[in-house]
Amino acid sequence: MIKTLLWDVDNTLLDFLAAEKAAIRALFSEFDLGECSDEMIARYSKINLGFWQRLERNEITKAEVLVGRFLQFFGEYGIDASIAPEFNDRYQLCLGDTIVYRDDSLAVLRYLKGKVRQYVVSNGTVAAQTRKLERSKIGEVMDGVFLSEELGVEKPNAAFFDKVFDEIKPAELSEVMIVGDSLTSDIRGGMNSGIATCWYDPEGLPLPEGYRADYIISDLHELIPLLGV
Repeated sequence: MIKTLLWDVDNTLLDFLAAEKAAIRALFSEFDLGECSDEMIARYSKINLGFWQRLERNEITKAEVLVGRFLQFFGEYGIDASIAPEFNDRYQLCLGDTIVYRDDSLAVLRYLKGKVRQYVVSNGTVAAQTRKLERSKIGEVMDGVFLSEELGVEKPNAAFFDKVFDEIKPAELSEVMIVGDSLTSDIRGGMNSGIATCWYDPEGLPLPEGYRADYIISDLHELIPLLGV
């Protein structure tokens, strides 16, 4: 029986792409960079994903992700890349300005509060996630928040989860489940740490070979009968 949930935030509880689009467009205006088209935002998203996947493979550091993605993006569009560090600093805060819940996630979390223990586990920066969790009120519902930047290790590394387990004892691994949209971060992380995995797959994509998802859901409300609460 699952008694503890480890929640991913971006694109699981909150619509990260909506926040990303709003933040970048606001900052293009703030930095007087002209219009940022949908095509440009789509290109940035692809660059960004690539950098985060390299981080998950321990190929680069988080600092290299945060500035490097904008260095590449600006370079491709002929924008002065020297502003990348300052742009990123503002971007971390602006990400929390747009809150869009996935599947009315806050209501789901509030329903589950007291029935199971709930923790955030995220690779997002402290600056961005702290603001999001406060403004969305998701932080108020959680029993704890674990951010890789503070733990010093990223999902999907087993060491990330070991540090979480040390903090949330007592917790039998057989009673812990991670819920997230990322196969490479959340599901792989659950597999690496020996806990149950629940893949949030709203687009109905097939599970690739090499991954084990104990449960697959397309809507967060499906967790309630799954948990039997």
